[in-house]
Amino acid sequence: MSEPDRIRKQQVAASLREPVREAADLAGKLGLDPYPVNYWIIDYDDMNELIAYDGFQERYPHWRWGMKYDQQRKQRQFLGGKAFEIVNNDDPAHAFLQESNTTADQKAVITHVEAHSDFFKHNQWFGLFSDAPDAARMLASHARIVESYMDDPEIDREEVEEFIDHVLCLEDCIDQHEPFAPVASSADEPFEADDIAERLDQLGLSDEVKRQVFSDEWLESQRETPDEARFPAEPELDIVAFLRNHGKRYDREAGKAVDFEDWQREVLDVLRREAYYFAPQKMTKVMNEGWAAYWESMMMAEEGFADENEFVDYADHQSMVLASPGFNPYKLGKELWEYIENTTNRREVAETLLRVRGITWRNFHDRVDFDEVLDALEPDPIVAHVDSDSLDALDPEDPRVDAEALAAARAGEVDVDRYPWKVLTYEGLCERHYSLVKRQHRGFLKRLSQTELERIARYMFDDDRYGSVEEALADVDRSRGWDRMREIRESHNDVTFLDEFLTQEFVDENHYFTYEYTHTTRDYRATSTDVEDVKKKLMLRFTNFGKPTVAVEDGNYNNRNELLLAHQYNGVMLDVKQAQQVLERVFELWGRPVNLKTIVKELDDHDVEVARRRDREPTPEERGKLVRFDGEEFFVRDLPWDEVDHLAATDVDYDTKPDEWLA
Repeated sequence: MSEPDRIRKQQVAASLREPVREAADLAGKLGLDPYPVNYWIIDYDDMNELIAYDGFQERYPHWRWGMKYDQQRKQRQFLGGKAFEIVNNDDPAHAFLQESNTTADQKAVITHVEAHSDFFKHNQWFGLFSDAPDAARMLASHARIVESYMDDPEIDREEVEEFIDHVLCLEDCIDQHEPFAPVASSADEPFEADDIAERLDQLGLSDEVKRQVFSDEWLESQRETPDEARFPAEPELDIVAFLRNHGKRYDREAGKAVDFEDWQREVLDVLRREAYYFAPQKMTKVMNEGWAAYWESMMMAEEGFADENEFVDYADHQSMVLASPGFNPYKLGKELWEYIENTTNRREVAETLLRVRGITWRNFHDRVDFDEVLDALEPDPIVAHVDSDSLDALDPEDPRVDAEALAAARAGEVDVDRYPWKVLTYEGLCERHYSLVKRQHRGFLKRLSQTELERIARYMFDDDRYGSVEEALADVDRSRGWDRMREIRESHNDVTFLDEFLTQEFVDENHYFTYEYTHTTRDYRATSTDVEDVKKKLMLRFTNFGKPTVAVEDGNYNNRNELLLAHQYNGVMLDVKQAQQVLERVFELWGRPVNLKTIVKELDDHDVEVARRRDREPTPEERGKLVRFDGEEFFVRDLPWDEVDHLAATDVDYDTKPDEWLA
C-alpha cells in the first residue's frame, strides 16, 4: 500500500469511529446483541477480491476465485451494481467498508452489519457448525494446507486443482440440517463376492484343499443378496462424507480403483468443513438480509442515525437495494419481518380488547372504533420527541427512561439532540417505534377478520378483565412485536420461515404471484396469486439451496460395489445433461461405475399440439430413469415405477398452472 493510500484510509477510519461506536450502542438499545465487529477500510479492487473470496482475506488457491473476481468487476463496470460492504460470520465478525462510499453509505453499512452480526450470533442454524467458529483462522489454515500440496514437487499441481473441481461439484451435497462433525472412520465396505476366488488363489492353496475347505455351498453363501449388501442402511444426504469414507480414485494406468492418497482425503475434509461453514448463510439468506435491512432502516431513518444532510443519500442507497430487479431477498425478507411485527402487535391489541367487558369476536367490529384505538396507541410525546429542551420532563423512575443516561444528558455529557435514543430504554424505544401507528401500517389493525378474531377468542378464558377500551389499551404490551421477532430469528431458516409466516394477506398486500412457461402459448404467463402456489415456488428456491436433493441410496449397487445415487424428485426434473457431467466427477471420487435414479417428465409432440388446439396444457408422463456411467460411456434405461415410487413427490406439487388456459 502506498503512503497516500494509507493516509487516506486512516482519515476515513478516523471519521467513522464515532458512527461505529454509536451504532453498536443503538443496536444494544434496540435489543440486538451482536458479536463485536472489526471494521476495515478497503478500496474498490480489495472489495472485489473479498467478495470473490466470500468475505475472507485468505482462501485456498483455485481458479474459481479469479472467475468470481472478474464477474464481480464486470458487474460493477457494465451493469452498474455496487457492493457497499461485506461481513463474515465470525467472533469477532469482520466487516469491510469501501473507502469510496459516501458518509451516508458508510453509516447504512455499519447499521446493516450490526444486525447481521446479531443474526450470526443468535440463529441456531449457525450454531450447528460451531458456537465459536474462528472462521478466518480456519480458512487461512485451509489455504495453507492446499497450497502446501500444490507446492509439493511430488504432487502434480494440476492434479490437486482437478481434484478440487471434482469435490466442488458436490459442495452442496451435505446434510445441512445436522451439526457439523468430522468424518468418522467406518468399517470397510462389502467386497465383491466375485473376488473371493481371486483371493483364494493368492493363498496358494491346492484345488483339493479348496474343495474340502471352501465348498460350493460356502462360496455361494458369501454372495450376499442385494438387500443384505446394501449400505448405507438409510439414504445418506452427506455425499461428500460418504465418498470420503468409501470412495476411491480411478487409476487409469492400473485400470482399477485404488485408495485415495493422504492429500486427497485431507482436501476432502477441508472442502467439506467449508461447505458446512457456509451452509447456514445459504439457508437463511432471506431471513438474514431482511433482518439486517429492517434494523438498518430503523436506525438510519426512524432513529435519525442519518442526519438531515445525509438522509437523501441514504434514501437513494436503500431504494437501490430494495428495488433491485429479479428475486430480491432484501425486499422479501424486510417485508416479512415487518409483517410478523405487525401481526404480532395486532394480535396483542385484539387479545387485550377481547378482554373488555361486553366485547366479543362477534361484535368486535361494531364496538371498537379503530381510529380511536390507533390514536390511543400513539407514543407518549415525552418518548416520541426527545431533545435537550424536554429533558426536564423525563422522569428517571419511568421504566421507559434510562436514568443513568438521563443524568449524563442533563450534565451535558450526551448530545441528546443528535442521539435522543440514548436517554430511553428498550421499553421506551418499543413505544417510540410502535408499528401499528406508523403511517404506512395504520390500516393493518382494521384488516382483522372475523375468522382470526374467532380463532383468538377460542382459547381465552379471562374475557372480562377490563371495564373499558381505554383501560385495556393502557395495558397493551408494545414490546411484543420485537420480542417475537427475536424469538423467530433464533430458530428458523428460510424454508421454515416462509412456510410458517407467508400468508394470503401478505401475498395480496405485497403483490406476489407465480408464473409458468406454458406450452399452449409458448411463453411465460402469470398463473396464480394464491398463497399456497406462491409458497411452493419460494420453497422450491430455498429447499437444499435451490438445488436438486440427491442422496446415496446404495454403495454396493447390484452387489458390484457400484454407487447408486437417488434424486428426490419434487416435481422438477433434473437437467440430464448436467447430471451426466456431475456423474463424471463422482466417478473420479468413487473409482467405480456410478448410477443415478431419477424421474423425468416426457411430453409427446402430438399431445402438445392437441393441447394447444384445445387451449389446455398437456399432461406430461412421469417415468423412472437410471443413468449409469462406467468411466467411459453413459447408459440410460427406463426403470419400473415401483423402483422410483419412493422418490416421487406426494402432496408437494410445484406446478401452479391452472387446468385451462385461454390462448
